Amino acid sequence: MAFEIASVDVWTGEVEDRPEALPEKLEALHRAGANLDFAILRPSAQVTSSVGLLFVAPLSGQQQMQAARSVGLECSGGLHALRIRGPDRPGLLAEISRTLADAGIQITSLWATALDQRSMMYLRFQSGPDAKRAAELLRAKLGTR
Repeated sequence: MAFEIASVDVWTGEVEDRPEALPEKLEALHRAGANLDFAILRPSAQVTSSVGLLFVAPLSGQQQMQAARSVGLECSGGLHALRIRGPDRPGLLAEISRTLADAGIQITSLWATALDQRSMMYLRFQSGPDAKRAAELLRAKLGTR
């Protein structure tokens, strides 16, 4: 199995501090046909705030994007992200981070998981050019389809 490396738009928005807030957003995306492979809910930067931040991806098509906007999510053009899917192996994440560091590219945010010999990672970079260069380097290093 080869690796798949793709640029991905990450959508984000605030989630109010009430039990119904998260399911309302996720259900709207589900009704629009979204099949998320990435969702993170975290407290806002203001620790005392009662608002959380939700990050989701991928969304495709106008219906999913309209659903996201209808529940207060926005496409975060400033979140330059790559999604990497492929076979898992020990040291894979260390290898990827070293390859990028040696090229002077900083990963500013990371989400990674492995299950049943498969890995999936979302890597965020400081800029679009960094993300593009990272994709080129990783395609050459890992082999892709």
